[in-house]
Amino acid sequence: MRILDGKKIAAEIKAELRDIIATNTTITPGLGIILVGNRPDSAVYVKMKKKACSEIGIANYDTYLPDDASQDTIIAAIEQMNNDPKIHGILVQLPMPPHIDEASVINHVAVGKDVDGFNAINIGNLALKRMNNLMVPCTPEGCIELLDRYSITIQGARVVILGRSNIVGMPLALLFLHRNATVSICHSKTVAIAEITRTADILVAACGQRHLIDRNYIKPGCVIIDVGINSVSDNTRKSGYRLEGDVNFSDVADICDAITPVPGGVGPMTIAMLMKHTVKLALLT
Repeated sequence: MRILDGKKIAAEIKAELRDIIATNTTITPGLGIILVGNRPDSAVYVKMKKKACSEIGIANYDTYLPDDASQDTIIAAIEQMNNDPKIHGILVQLPMPPHIDEASVINHVAVGKDVDGFNAINIGNLALKRMNNLMVPCTPEGCIELLDRYSITIQGARVVILGRSNIVGMPLALLFLHRNATVSICHSKTVAIAEITRTADILVAACGQRHLIDRNYIKPGCVIIDVGINSVSDNTRKSGYRLEGDVNFSDVADICDAITPVPGGVGPMTIAMLMKHTVKLALLT
């Protein structure tokens, strides 16, 4: 069984980006981050993204808004970043407070600065396979990049994705289709899920249910990409919790061919793709 080490591959990608930035003296890539509210998990994610920016030479331009900020206030902050030439990519940290229409807010991010790939135009172009200068959602692209860097064959593979979210499941299915895989998507209304997942050469778990996938759900020799991030109370940790995936790692490790760990698998790849997109958008200006 191989471990698909996202932390290692992400470090390689960040080193490559650092070299690109160092050799291009005409522009400094800039990432604008908008954080609404005081969710501890969102604050941690923003801190990790800012750290990655610092490591490779991307400038940060941050806006922090209170939990009760109006939708108009958030949109105004986005428009200010849209019009700032120093900012090449805009990240609106999700989730936002429940009174905010996230889809509407996200679509105010200029397509040319949509570093997350969530704008409806980018998603539409992905569906139509218009890939030139396309921004793809970071987590799906990170999954594909991880498979490619470990030389795992996608063309002709049977792929099963658990989860159909606009952020992961749906765009990832499109990416696999564009790479000539045969794709099935399972969700909460799917009947006999295990019968479907056992056909997978590549199984992607992105359903947000801790340890849902055990050895009864997989075909021996398959590749598993675990996108799940679930917090579990753990008094032995300084943070008071540990992270576990949607896959029961210990139960499947002896029968799968390769698997991503949680943490250290898909998460670092998501941040690496965010950095890659920021640099790409800067170079396109």
